[in-house]
Amino acid sequence: MTTTLNKAILNHEFASSDGPLTLDQFDGKTIVLFFYPKDNTSGCTLEAQNFRDTLAQFTKQDTVILGVSRDNLKSHTKFINDHELNFTLISDPDETLCNAFDVMKEKSMFGRKYMGIERSTFILDSSGNVANEWRKVKVPGHVDEVLASIAQ
Repeated sequence: MTTTLNKAILNHEFASSDGPLTLDQFDGKTIVLFFYPKDNTSGCTLEAQNFRDTLAQFTKQDTVILGVSRDNLKSHTKFINDHELNFTLISDPDETLCNAFDVMKEKSMFGRKYMGIERSTFILDSSGNVANEWRKVKVPGHVDEVLASIAQ
């Protein structure tokens, strides 16, 4: 499965923990783009730690890890520092990237409906096309599955 992304989203500048970035600045590399609901929550922390702990294996595959949530940069900095994360986090408060990947979904908590990020991961190939995707991600074992997909 390969899906071509709108070039505008590849060229769009996003705020990140490492300064402004565009997805196309990683031209020639594979990108793992993982969307998560909120910094410093249990499932999101575990997922981020799993990516942190396997970063060297992804790097050997010429792959960049980018995490995305609607949290602001101050929250991202705290999340990175609290958990010694070793990859870039993108702040997407206006949901530009979230909407481009269709990860904003209706959720319900205590009977209240709201829009939130559905935990999802996408692999962008070296040309910026979506080569693989996982939606409604369950954290246990997920990072290993992503790594295995890239190694193929």
